[in-house]
Amino acid sequence: MTIWLMIILMSLVTVIPRILPAFIVDKLKFPTWVGQWLELIPYAALGALIFPGILNVIADQPHIGIIGGLAAILLSLFRFHIVLVVIGAIGVVYFLL
Repeated sequence: MTIWLMIILMSLVTVIPRILPAFIVDKLKFPTWVGQWLELIPYAALGALIFPGILNVIADQPHIGIIGGLAAILLSLFRFHIVLVVIGAIGVVYFLL
């Protein structure tokens, strides 16, 4: 019984902070600058997840990952589809190896 109670309580503690913002965000009115700031969080999180990987493509040759990342940035500036950006960056890294 104690284990089931622990599982239920742990699931509630996990679920409540994830579901609650979905209901609250629509009712809150944020200032414009907060809204703009919140819109940039996914890009910042994505950059924080990708950038360490770019530097660690090959441990002793970080320039290859940096060049691949620059190729991806360049392709994205031309507004290619994300699949083409990823394939282009992979191709650049492949040819540099």
